[in-house]
Amino acid sequence: MPAPLLLVTSLDPEDEAAWREALATAMPGESVATPADPQAMRRAEIAIVANPPPGALAGLPKLAWIHSLWAGVDRLLLDATLPPVPVIRLVDPALARAMAEAVAAAVLHLHRDVPRYAAQQRRGEWRQHDVRAAQERSVTILGMGEMGRASARLLRAIGFPVRGWSRSGAGPDGIPVLSGTEGLARALGSADILVNLLPLTAETRGILDQAAFARLPYGAGIVNFGRGAHVVETDLIAALDSGAIGHAILDVFETEPLPTGHPFWSHPNVTLLPHIAAPTSRPSAAAIVAQAVRSYRETGLIPAGVERTRGY
Repeated sequence: MPAPLLLVTSLDPEDEAAWREALATAMPGESVATPADPQAMRRAEIAIVANPPPGALAGLPKLAWIHSLWAGVDRLLLDATLPPVPVIRLVDPALARAMAEAVAAAVLHLHRDVPRYAAQQRRGEWRQHDVRAAQERSVTILGMGEMGRASARLLRAIGFPVRGWSRSGAGPDGIPVLSGTEGLARALGSADILVNLLPLTAETRGILDQAAFARLPYGAGIVNFGRGAHVVETDLIAALDSGAIGHAILDVFETEPLPTGHPFWSHPNVTLLPHIAAPTSRPSAAAIVAQAVRSYRETGLIPAGVERTRGY
């Protein structure tokens, strides 16, 4: 009998139980255990994780690889006790589609001046404004992984001029993608709406700061669906207060849940979302993990993991 799969999370008990059920359904021939089972801890070759507590994976004698249930693994890689085994991030087309929908909704929210009309509603003011065509408003996407590519394709289909920026400079056919410091400056300078989907790494932490905001066209909109630590919050608040940034749609924050009394809660030029832009689908994610486990059982080959030095 194969060694049990070890599910390690910091989720609430109900959520963890739902994940365990989804994984068991996708892998009826496998046993899914938790750290409460000491025998599983001794025998496990594969750990399936969702925000595991720091140190939870240390000391597993037979651990061969780790599969994250999330697309982002930045928090996992910060654990200094993490064993030196491959870490596989979730790459799920369903997740990319969900993110593309969220990005399109946010861009259209800004493009069609919904924040302005919401403010007018609060004031009891009936006033119409000119509507710009989509092709007259350029969008820049930072981060051209699976989610960035899916978002770029959808925005382009709607009619927006789209360009991207990434470490490699690679992107979908027909979408210009810049790279490097000079490329970032150019990408920011042309962005009526800036969408951040970057992974969080040492290089991208704090990338959206005062200098970045100053490069954007005056009054540009910002959508942050990447990580909260990409944004220097005090710099963003100052840019919003001055009008340099017209409106920000924020789904991720340095501290989550966002603390009571944080300026973002009440800022008139912030739309705040509780980290729901692209929730992971349990059945879809479980099926992807099941395929990786099945391949490993059949071939003994460990799936390709993230590059720890890059963070993705």
